[in-house]
Amino acid sequence: MTGSKSQVAPATARGEPLRQRVMDAAERLLRRGKADFSMRDLAAEAGVSFATPFNQFGSKAAIMRALSGRRIDTMAQRFAKMSPPADAAGRVLLAIDTAVEVMLEEPEINRAVMGWIGTAGPSPGKVLAHSTTLWSLALGAGDGLIAARRERALRCLPEQFAFAFRGVLSFWTAGELPDQALASNAREMAKTLLFGFVEPSLFSDSAS
Repeated sequence: MTGSKSQVAPATARGEPLRQRVMDAAERLLRRGKADFSMRDLAAEAGVSFATPFNQFGSKAAIMRALSGRRIDTMAQRFAKMSPPADAAGRVLLAIDTAVEVMLEEPEINRAVMGWIGTAGPSPGKVLAHSTTLWSLALGAGDGLIAARRERALRCLPEQFAFAFRGVLSFWTAGELPDQALASNAREMAKTLLFGFVEPSLFSDSAS
């Protein structure tokens, strides 16, 4: 078993720079307004053979999911470098603000990515699991949540935040929610999900 793992790891490590190269090329095409790029366009931009994007990802939908994962990683990395509040509710709101900040840095690219990750591909994506990990990080140990409900919150809320934040982003992607309204609506979504797990006074009308 140990020998098998040692054989797989180097192959994965060798492939990762190539995957990143293809993803970087996809982002460059998106920045130039070419959301409809073909896999041939992508291969040319990355300077690789036509087969390489297929070999590394399988489909354009999978590449866009990988770009979504890159953004979730950026959100998590930025959050990890901050000094978040001790209480879970404050941490979640900070994570919301961080996630929105990342999405609004390059809104046209991120709208294109969001539009693609809802597209069925030859194999299921892992965006939900990736996003759930981010919200688990935000909740931390659940400090400040009602003690009797904390275990349930830590078990259920990360995935529910993933579902709900994706929902807010879908309306933003469709143009129904303007950039300036994304943060406030995402924060209200978070407060609503947290409401049954915190003291009611925490989210009074005067609370931020």
